[in-house]
Amino acid sequence: MRAAVLDAYGDPLEIRTVDPPDPPAHGVVIDVEACGICRSDWHAWMGHGEWADDRVPRGQILGHEPAGRVRTVGSQVDSLAVGDRVAIPFNLGDGTCRYCLNGHGNVCADGSALGFEPDAPGAFAEQLHVPHAEYNAVGLPAGVSTESAAALGCRYVTAFHALAHRADVGGGDRVAVHGCGGLGLAAVQIADALGASVIAVDVRDEPLAMAESLGSEATVNASEVESVPEAVAARVADDPSPRNADRSSARRGTGPGPEGGVGVSIDALGRAETCRNSIRCLQPRGTHVQLGLTTDAEQGEVALPMDAITRWDVSVLGSRGMPPTRYDELLTMIESGALDPGQLVTNRVSLEDVSDRLAAMTNYETSGVEVVTAFSD
Repeated sequence: MRAAVLDAYGDPLEIRTVDPPDPPAHGVVIDVEACGICRSDWHAWMGHGEWADDRVPRGQILGHEPAGRVRTVGSQVDSLAVGDRVAIPFNLGDGTCRYCLNGHGNVCADGSALGFEPDAPGAFAEQLHVPHAEYNAVGLPAGVSTESAAALGCRYVTAFHALAHRADVGGGDRVAVHGCGGLGLAAVQIADALGASVIAVDVRDEPLAMAESLGSEATVNASEVESVPEAVAARVADDPSPRNADRSSARRGTGPGPEGGVGVSIDALGRAETCRNSIRCLQPRGTHVQLGLTTDAEQGEVALPMDAITRWDVSVLGSRGMPPTRYDELLTMIESGALDPGQLVTNRVSLEDVSDRLAAMTNYETSGVEVVTAFSD
């Protein structure tokens, strides 16, 4: 089968013929019909993560946002059949550890990261092996297309898990999203669907316009303001709705405070600046959720305004993927029309195009979600 293989960091992926996978008794093989191209792929391609002993090895088949049809079924798999349409989480669990059994399989103690580890070859390939398939392979309803399922990828499910499960966002909440790439735009659409009012922050007009089309009520172009936290607070002060009636003026300062601010703020980019801005635009008892991974500039470490976090009783959370056992919540909202991940898809490409699309991410030259839909010659 054909696959895109990481030979050298930052160099074009090699499109190579490799042996097709053969599933163990507990696994399945799927024919990949669509796979998103994610900034996490870019991190892997660039060789990031060495500082956390998390660098993707050379020789890895990348790609971790797949959907397709079951091709081969292992002898111990009863709930899946050849031809079934499925989406595959990137955070593969074994279904048996205490985290999986308690509904937190996204942090499985014995899990693996699809497309990032040698024992979990990725989905920039014609076929993909899915281990522990009865736990990991998520059946797709008829109303959810394969392309939309690929757009769920790690970004959409991570954003949904962050908002619905970690931060418990609901009607009347106000959410700020810092960074409007695929992950941030997913967060905008999901927060709006959950009933929140959303302020989107980016340095480019195109993704901000897209954020507005996906449900953002206000935007901040960070390249045009002196202080992002003050600009966010000003947007809150401009909101005439009753829940913001007591926030009549934009606050000043370098951390959360009694004037202005949002209840939940998300860093969907992973830079030190966006992380600190996210925390500093919170109201008292607000919640910051970190979604974006850091680059080699931060190497996993960001200095935070800890005194302000303590003074204003702020929560800081992380979120990674989503347990496969909770995909039904998300798929039900998609089937009902409350969510539409397909709206985020801006480009459909072939396997040969992946390297160029990764390179375009270096200077933020992509928008929305790009999906590989052609894998064969």
